[in-house]
Amino acid sequence: MRVATDIGGTFTDLVFVDEYGDIGVAKSPTTPPNFEQGVMDVIDVSGIDKEAVYTFIHGSTVIINALTERKGVKTGLITTKGFRDVLEIARGNRPDLFNIRYDKPIPFVPRHLRQEVEERLNYRGEVVRPFNREQVKQLVAFFRQQEVKAIAVAYLHAYVNPVHEQETVALIKELWPEVAVTASHEVTKEWREYERTNTAVLNSYVKPTAATYIDRLESKLKANGVDGINYIMQSNGGTTTFAQAKETPINMVESGPVAGVFGAAVLGELIGEKNLIAFDIGGTTAKCSLIDKGEVKVTTDYYIERSERSAGYPIKVPVVDIVEIGNGGGSIAWIDDAGSLKVGPESAGALPGPVAYGLGGTKPTTTDANLVVGRLAARNFSNKVDLAKVEEAIREKVAKYFDLSVEEAALGIIRIADSNMLNALKLVSVRKGYDPRDFTLVAFGGGGPMHAPLLAKELGVKKVVVPTASAVFSAWGMLMTDLRRDYIQTYIKRLSEVALPDIAAAWSALEAEAWRQYEADGLARESVVFALFADMRYLGQEHTVKVQVPSGDWTEATFAEIVDRFHQLHEKTYTFKMEHAETEIVNLHLIAFGKVKKPTLKKVEKKGYSLAEALLEQRNVYYEAAGWLPTNVYDRTKLSPGDAFSGPAIVEERSSSTVMHPGQSLVVDDYGNLIIHTGVN
Repeated sequence: MRVATDIGGTFTDLVFVDEYGDIGVAKSPTTPPNFEQGVMDVIDVSGIDKEAVYTFIHGSTVIINALTERKGVKTGLITTKGFRDVLEIARGNRPDLFNIRYDKPIPFVPRHLRQEVEERLNYRGEVVRPFNREQVKQLVAFFRQQEVKAIAVAYLHAYVNPVHEQETVALIKELWPEVAVTASHEVTKEWREYERTNTAVLNSYVKPTAATYIDRLESKLKANGVDGINYIMQSNGGTTTFAQAKETPINMVESGPVAGVFGAAVLGELIGEKNLIAFDIGGTTAKCSLIDKGEVKVTTDYYIERSERSAGYPIKVPVVDIVEIGNGGGSIAWIDDAGSLKVGPESAGALPGPVAYGLGGTKPTTTDANLVVGRLAARNFSNKVDLAKVEEAIREKVAKYFDLSVEEAALGIIRIADSNMLNALKLVSVRKGYDPRDFTLVAFGGGGPMHAPLLAKELGVKKVVVPTASAVFSAWGMLMTDLRRDYIQTYIKRLSEVALPDIAAAWSALEAEAWRQYEADGLARESVVFALFADMRYLGQEHTVKVQVPSGDWTEATFAEIVDRFHQLHEKTYTFKMEHAETEIVNLHLIAFGKVKKPTLKKVEKKGYSLAEALLEQRNVYYEAAGWLPTNVYDRTKLSPGDAFSGPAIVEERSSSTVMHPGQSLVVDDYGNLIIHTGVN
């Protein structure tokens, strides 16, 4: 049995597939701060045979939570003499240009813990000044005195030649074996001194936290009879071993959300949809990502806490290009100082949760609003819902202020949340030069199917797909992943000056490193597949375009093909190309996939129910501009391939509801997915 679990802000999800290809799902409340207990709870709820689990895959928010909540460990930095303030100087990308009170983000390492060592390489990786071992010994003693728990080492030009970083790490481990250490070349070999240093620092900052969490989880799994092969979801859309995750936990920064994006790409290939927008609404956040021609976009220009008022903190590791906002089912509705209604980013979370949960919540949320307007049914909550209390919360916190009815106030909450989500969808599509009419929206998470049909229509998307097990689709996506490691090496060369033997040697070095790591994991060579890319630009430019390059031996014809691909991609990305301008390579990017056995998706058999038998009830639902309308409510578990009907209608399933508005239609496909036509011509 193959099992995947995904920890969200409100719920922990589980999906399993057995040897017959049958899929099962379960949900259980997330249990902060002991997140591993939520994993064990959802395993118990699922009722699976624990001893039958041969593969366990896990997605977690532990790393992003530790960073955003500043719950990592006290960290020191060792860097090249003259560069201790690189974290303070950062970049000049001040987002809030006219704010005279603007403050740069505060570095994770205070200045007295940022220390320098005499050493220097030039840009070619040649030693200019030898490494001073005695200074490192003094710094180790200093960090011990300061009760530092982790150390980051980031030297100038270590991305070309890591020899001094390697010597430093070896000496630290010799003198102080207990301390957690990260060298910058271990997490990234891309240039950009500030970004590389910050990434090394953040990896060290969360390294003890990650190790403690993974060890506790592994221990609990074994104690409960789950003793298969364990993997953790990474931000690049692939998985890695527990052991590797403890060494470079920064690669887990978006561990959970990216699995849903990858799952959407797999589903799209199955149903013949290559252009997709993955849209995930959970209890705390809404996330979206664009998939172009089946390709999941991965970037190393990733930031946490970046906004229109903050430059954020860069993390120079491969992350699926995803936009995330603080709007989910648990997002709280509130009125700001100017008297405007806001929804999120604060969330009620799992505890106390929305008012409807009956766990002490008093602030109205998006979930409460959807319940009041009839889009959710009280019977589907795990607790007995006090609807009067929910209505009272909306009346007191929102409706009275604007002199509205409770229903109008609830609809207002939903529309504000929808507006926030629509902006996020535009960020990954329209604002990046894509026409939403060319894409299909895949909606998942507990709230995705409820909001997606209307948002898709407003965006101009013609079709929405609500997959099977939509409420736990990110965990489903984990079942479809392979192992993945990204090897990125800065290699700045004008293409006209690149010698074939030199670039062949550079690729070979990356491949050799991949072979070595996968063989250490016990993976056979025939299970490893490579994909090659080059980050390229016109000479004199700052930005690059990622170009897929042919594998195998390079020839002069290969160069011509790569340049042609670059011109086409540059025009698509930036609307112009300069075919006579000189081009250069900035980075070589090798993706090494370790292929593992994955479940085969089966077509759904007819369930033997008529559409009339699948009808649960007809209830009044409040729609914008239309008011209260009688709406058919169907049980998804009784729908079969070929079933079709028109809106207004609702399809209910465990932990999720799909809401179709007037003028929309739905059909169930051969795999049990709900295909909704939004009414856009």
